[in-house]
Amino acid sequence: MHVAFVEPAFPHYQRQFVRSLKQVGAYVSGIGERPREALGEAGQWLDHYEQVPSVCHVPSMVAAVQRIQKRGPWLDTIEATIEAHIEAAAETREARGVPGMTREQAILCRDKPKMKEFLRSRGIPCAATKGVSSIAELKEFVEQVGYPVIVKPRAGAGASGTYRIDDEAELMRVAVECGLADGASVAAEEFVSGHEGFYDTMTIGGSVALEFISHYFPGVLKAMRTRWISPQIISTNRIGAAGYDEVKVMGAKVIRALGLGTTATHMEWFFGPKGLKFSEIGARPPGVGQWDLYCAGNEFDLYRQWAMAIVHGRIDQQPSRRFSSGLIALRPDRDGRIVGYEGVDALQREFGAAIIDAHFPAPGTRTQPVEAGYMANAWVRVRHPDYDELRRILDAIGQRLKVTAQ
Repeated sequence: MHVAFVEPAFPHYQRQFVRSLKQVGAYVSGIGERPREALGEAGQWLDHYEQVPSVCHVPSMVAAVQRIQKRGPWLDTIEATIEAHIEAAAETREARGVPGMTREQAILCRDKPKMKEFLRSRGIPCAATKGVSSIAELKEFVEQVGYPVIVKPRAGAGASGTYRIDDEAELMRVAVECGLADGASVAAEEFVSGHEGFYDTMTIGGSVALEFISHYFPGVLKAMRTRWISPQIISTNRIGAAGYDEVKVMGAKVIRALGLGTTATHMEWFFGPKGLKFSEIGARPPGVGQWDLYCAGNEFDLYRQWAMAIVHGRIDQQPSRRFSSGLIALRPDRDGRIVGYEGVDALQREFGAAIIDAHFPAPGTRTQPVEAGYMANAWVRVRHPDYDELRRILDAIGQRLKVTAQ
């Protein structure tokens, strides 16, 4: 099978997809924005490479795929695993007659208001949402659902560009910051309180072949707005518990409704006073290297299983479910430059056997803002056979490991 893979070297875990494709026997063409000599180890797994100005610029992508098709062998699929690349890849498939996710499916997996309208009409419980393009339309939506409301990009990932609005003063401020006052189109959503988590799958021909469930502590919006919090993402090894059955059923229903075939999926959900609510789906793996946690927690190579599904239509290994695994983000006490760390050695002595890996930017490194994400500054990844003990370890790391800046 000949696979064209979009952006093979960045972020760093992208090279794992290319490696796996090559290892399971695919002929791999890469399409990316860097020169081939700048791809690092990813370059060794590519049979061919096309550099483009932007992998989000459809005409450039179409031209690159046309060149790939002319030089052969026959191109079977175009794969993209980053949210911002999904729609351009779908448009390129359609333009060049390559099978796979269509532009319509890609839009439904990216445009939040369209996605929820589509799924709600098919019986899947979602928060009320509406695409708005003016302050008047946003106020009209607030009158319908009441405060608080959430405003976010129509096609974004994570909490980037997301705001919670509690009153009219905040509404006017947010309208300016997000460009709504200048005519930008954004997604307005009913605020749903409750616990936030996600359900990730690898589907083959529309059926779930692999599944994982993870939890946010606290919810993403609060985590990305509050410096003193050391937020956590935890993948549970208790996925067989009856309490998760409703999440799995809902996820499978979403996959069928969207007609997804062989693809990774990432589905966010809330559970609270209003019951289980579907939040959104991405037809791609989760971000922040979450698949690395799944690999470490389940003692297998999930990237290889993804490649097996794409190339051979099957998987050849099941997850062990031996460990729960988690990531904790550690924020500097202020913006500036890293000065140092407190408590690293003591925590290494106490929890070293459970630590998968860690990242501590060198002193002098400029800090990244809180809203830049879970892996923007320091972080630690941990695994443990007992979910509750894993939570205790992560809590201890968050309370006792300090990142100082000036």
